[in-house]
Amino acid sequence: MRKGLLLPLVALLLGSLSAQAQEAQEAPGPHGRAEAIKIISELRKIVAPGGMERTEKVRIGGIDQWVSIRSRDLRNPVLLVIHGGPGWVAMPTSWYFAHGWDEFFTVIQWDQRGAGKTYVANDAATVTPTLTVDRMHADAEELASWARKTFGKQKLFVLGHSWGSLLGLTLAERHPEWLHAYIGVAQGIDAGESERRGWAWTMEQARAAKNEEAIRDLGSIAPYAVGKTPVPVKDILLQRRWLNFFGGAAYRRPDASFEGAAVNLSPEYTDEDVRQVWKAQELSVEKLLSAVLTADLSHVKRLKTPLILFLGRHDYNVSSTVAAEWFAGVKAPSKQLVWFEQSGHEMMAEEPGKVLLSLVRHARPIAERAGDVAPVGAR
Repeated sequence: MRKGLLLPLVALLLGSLSAQAQEAQEAPGPHGRAEAIKIISELRKIVAPGGMERTEKVRIGGIDQWVSIRSRDLRNPVLLVIHGGPGWVAMPTSWYFAHGWDEFFTVIQWDQRGAGKTYVANDAATVTPTLTVDRMHADAEELASWARKTFGKQKLFVLGHSWGSLLGLTLAERHPEWLHAYIGVAQGIDAGESERRGWAWTMEQARAAKNEEAIRDLGSIAPYAVGKTPVPVKDILLQRRWLNFFGGAAYRRPDASFEGAAVNLSPEYTDEDVRQVWKAQELSVEKLLSAVLTADLSHVKRLKTPLILFLGRHDYNVSSTVAAEWFAGVKAPSKQLVWFEQSGHEMMAEEPGKVLLSLVRHARPIAERAGDVAPVGAR
C-alpha cells in the first residue's frame, strides 16, 4: 500500500477509536422508556411476509376494546389470551413471557373492559356501571366470534389465566364448537374453597415464621370466605398481602412486582397507558373481585372440547389443588395436566420456556390434526 494512502487510513482508524473511547465513557443506554421500547420492538419485529404485527381497537360490547395481534404466519392457529386480575393485563408484559409464541400461533392479547388500554380508550364514568361478570362473559364471546371471523378460522385456542380462566372455561362449556382446545392457566374452579385454602396455608406460614403481625392480620378476618356472602375487598387484599409475602402467588418471591414492572417496557403501551394501568386495575378489582370470588364452576363435569391445564405447584393465590381435584373428575375428549414445579400463580412469567414448550407440545398438535397450521417447511 502506498504511504500516501496509509496515512489517511491510520488517521481514520485513530479517529474512530477516539470516538468509541468517548462513547464508552458516557453512561450506556437506554436513556429512558422510549429508547428501551425501541430496542424491544426491533428485537421482536415481525418481518415475515405472511405475518402480522398489529395493535388495534375492536368494537366489543358497545365500546372500543384493544387487542394486539402477533403472528409469523397467519395460516397458524389462533390463540386468544384472556388475562387475569380482574384488571391484571397481559398485553403489556407479553413482550417478555410470550416471546416465541407467534412462531407457532397467531396470538391475540386482549385488554378487557375497564383494564389497560381499553380503560384509557373509553369514558370511565360510562364504562364503570357495565363492569359486571355477566358483561365480561358476553365480551369474551363477542371477541371469540370476532377472531374466528377476522382470521377465517372455524376453531381457535382459548387460554384463560386466573380470573380469565373463569371466562375461558365458561366459553368452552357454552361454545365447544368454536375451540380446538381450552387451555386453563392457574385455573379457577371453586373460588370460595380456593380462598379458604389460601388463607389456611398463609396462616400456617405465618405461625411457622412466628410473624405476629401476619398472625394478627389474618386472625382479624377469620372466619374467612365462609358461606355465600361475598368477601369484602379489604379482607381479600389483606389475605393477599400475606399470601404474597410468603410466596403463595409468585414462588419464593414476596409479590409479583417483578412482572408488573415489565409493563413500563411495553411497546404496545403509550406513556399514558402506562400511567393509567394500575388505576384501571384498582377499578376492576373494586367492581369485580368480590363477585368473582363467589364463582363456582365445580358443576362443570363434562366438556366437549379438549382440555389442557397449566398449574403452578406452589399456587395458593388460586389453589392449584382445587383445580387438580376438579381435573381428575372432569370428562373431555382429551385432557392434559402440566405441573410447573418452579411456579406459583404467575407461571407464564415464572417459567416462560416451559409454557411455550407445553403449548407447542400439547396444544398445537390438535390444530395440526385439524389441518389448521402453516404447511411443513413454510417457516
